[in-house]
Amino acid sequence: MSEPFSVPVTVRGYETDTQGHLNQAVYLNYAEHARWSLLQAAGIRQSELVAGGVGPVALETRIRYRRELLAGDEVTVTCAFEWGEGKTFRILQLIRKTDGTVAAEAEGVGGLMDLAARKLVADPRQRFKELAADPGLFGL
Repeated sequence: MSEPFSVPVTVRGYETDTQGHLNQAVYLNYAEHARWSLLQAAGIRQSELVAGGVGPVALETRIRYRRELLAGDEVTVTCAFEWGEGKTFRILQLIRKTDGTVAAEAEGVGGLMDLAARKLVADPRQRFKELAADPGLFGL
């Protein structure tokens, strides 16, 4: 199995809380950044999704904070899709320090919404295959 898609991020001072730790909500921003970076790397632009009448939606998110992150820490945020047979898919993500320490684990359930009907697309796996120049980044 190949390594999951990943992006580097450096923790910025303004993202920290009064204890000097990365604010808990920012971990979710990092995860979101990695997901949109994966779409872009696969050849899918946000404007093209909207023009095609679809958009990704988050249905559920769970995060486990494992180790603190401080201003200046460099991390890698991974993103791997898991596909089932229905309208949803899972996204597994790790935020890992350069020494390999896992700072956070995020797991989400997402879907692809038909923007006109305001309902989930029946087969998001197929739609991503059609949209992506490199569907392999989605594990397809």
